[in-house]
Amino acid sequence: MLLEDLRREIIDIGIQLKEYKLITLTGGNVSGRDSKTELIAITPSGMEYDKLKPEDIVIVNIDGKIVDGLKKPSSDLMTHLQIYRKRKDINGIIHTHSAYASCFAMLNENVPVISTTMANEVGGEVPVAKYALVASEKMGENILKVLGNQKAVLLQNHGVFAFGKNPHHALVAAVMFEDSAKVYYLARTIGRPVPMPEKEVKIANDYFQNVYGQR
Repeated sequence: MLLEDLRREIIDIGIQLKEYKLITLTGGNVSGRDSKTELIAITPSGMEYDKLKPEDIVIVNIDGKIVDGLKKPSSDLMTHLQIYRKRKDINGIIHTHSAYASCFAMLNENVPVISTTMANEVGGEVPVAKYALVASEKMGENILKVLGNQKAVLLQNHGVFAFGKNPHHALVAAVMFEDSAKVYYLARTIGRPVPMPEKEVKIANDYFQNVYGQR
């Protein structure tokens, strides 16, 4: 089976998204790019993650042509491809409708960095990409307009896209961003949260990326 390990990883991440309550039913999608072949594995459209088998994950090339798999790929395939084409540093993409982060997408508000948790993994303020029809070319274009070095983008009136150097890192970004959005939401109910200085955000992110954990 072509890219079986990556296919299994995509399924495992989808199940974890459900466990972390970042998705419901068949919402959202997950993809990963294989660094050797440049092929992309993506979840199929409209199927629950905990029922997926490796052969259900669709393998496509950068032009979107199906290389292996019998299922219809996610409706957001075009958006994933647009990002992979422009950002060689991104090899994992996750789309969710996680509740707290999505609140700010509905408000059309950026989420500032108010905690070291968000500074560590997300790496910067999360902007809102302008509304675009799902599955349209405009959605990917709008994401790329606001995507910098931070690892997440809000979609106006829609949800969240998270990114990483591989699918696992995209998962970490998605989980930590939702946690940070929850803290920001709660803090705003009792006062005015104080954003971290940009210099401190960079220091915290550098430490987390290059020092924290086992090397």
